[in-house]
Amino acid sequence: MLLAWYNLAMKNYLIDTHAHIDMLEENVENILAEMNNYGVKKAVIPSVEAAAIDKIVKIANNYENIYAMLGIYPSEAKSYNDDLEKTFISIAENNKKIVAIGEIGLDYYWDKSFKELQQEVFIKQIKLANKLNLPVAVHDREAHKDTFDILKETGVQKGVLLHCFSGSVEFMKECVKEGWYIALGGVVTFKNAIKMKEVAKEVPLEKLLLETDSPYLTPVPYRGKPNKPAYVRFVAEEIAKLRNLPVVELIDITTNNAERFFGF
Repeated sequence: MLLAWYNLAMKNYLIDTHAHIDMLEENVENILAEMNNYGVKKAVIPSVEAAAIDKIVKIANNYENIYAMLGIYPSEAKSYNDDLEKTFISIAENNKKIVAIGEIGLDYYWDKSFKELQQEVFIKQIKLANKLNLPVAVHDREAHKDTFDILKETGVQKGVLLHCFSGSVEFMKECVKEGWYIALGGVVTFKNAIKMKEVAKEVPLEKLLLETDSPYLTPVPYRGKPNKPAYVRFVAEEIAKLRNLPVVELIDITTNNAERFFGF
């Protein structure tokens, strides 16, 4: 039986809320066909660098169930400037397929030498999201405290999605208290991913979204191969198993969450 708070129409399809379709070698028609075979109806392409913006927007415009985000990844912070921001504004104001600003945020794993610039660009893109009345999809790697503080201090008017969540159960609870959403992907299927399995068990269902981050972080049973949006089904099945829920219920809840968050 569905949770008492949950009374939206049943959905029998999945949504991949974070898929780098532009980075996959297969053509989009094949990707969509495989998604359909796995019961995945919609996907959202995040933006990483300025050079890929045109390709991402073109894919979203050409395919009904593909949507796009605009933003600059933390490691690309040096490329963010006023002209690029004006480009984002021009695209978003005239295109309903743009559903968020992302992926934006902080990444201290690879290079900490320009943390301050990452933070500055993160804040600018949050403010851009507020100007455009769009939610944000946030990349946070080994930067939990700074990410949390910036999001809270800057303020996001439309909504926050913590993409590929990697924090503890305690950190997840603090984020949920702020009303933010938690997205989990293929890592939750890994045998030794104890922390992510605990988060999957504890995150409130009304704040949970599913993703692949394809072509990265491929779930079991295809770990070691390029990830695809279709494989978000394995994420749903694992979380449903961990929570002792029927997978159809988990799919229904997370799909409605995604459509509510992105405003599909």
